[in-house]
Amino acid sequence: MYTSAEEMRPPNVTRRGLWKGAAIYGAIAAFCILLTNVYALFGHGVRSPAMDWMFLYPLAGAVIAFVLGLSCPQVAVARSWPAAKNLFSAGCAVLAMGALLRGILDIAGTASGYLVFYAVAGWLCVCGALAAGLVALLRRN
Repeated sequence: MYTSAEEMRPPNVTRRGLWKGAAIYGAIAAFCILLTNVYALFGHGVRSPAMDWMFLYPLAGAVIAFVLGLSCPQVAVARSWPAAKNLFSAGCAVLAMGALLRGILDIAGTASGYLVFYAVAGWLCVCGALAAGLVALLRRN
């Protein structure tokens, strides 16, 4: 069967691919920081905590995806891995966009009852992706 962790990864899931994914998440986190500061500059210096911490969602996504990809290569072999990866990325994106919208509404001095749906949808996507990876890991063993 497999003799090493590197052989357990399919050809498209390599250390280089994991670094590339982490770099993309890092670039998105840097863009979120830039967007927050530019928005605050044009918002007359008014800031929102939701927007200030928006970069943590893609940054945490990079760390989680990279660490899981390196420490649990069996998850990458599973058939559901592409779907779980896409669901995880979508969850991080929904959470970041929800934080952006909350920040915009905070700075504007208004609120919306629909913002909770961003958080619920985002966390459902992230938890669903982690559950799919866990099921794939258990199915693989």
